[in-house]
Amino acid sequence: MSELTLESLARRLDEIERRLNEKQTPTIAPTKDWRSVVGISEDNEFTRLMLAEIEAAHEADRQAALAEETP
Repeated sequence: MSELTLESLARRLDEIERRLNEKQTPTIAPTKDWRSVVGISEDNEFTRLMLAEIEAAHEADRQAALAEETP
């Protein structure tokens, strides 16, 4: 077994990092922001139901927060 030195540890770490970098797929930053998708949903029954559920959940959260504030 080889002697464990700082130099050998540094070489091993370099090799591990190199192998990890080879396995990782490069990430590309998104070119569009959220404003590019505003209004993309179709106006259909499913979308209306989904939005109603979201609004109901938000309203329930607001009411729960108000109830916690009042003594």
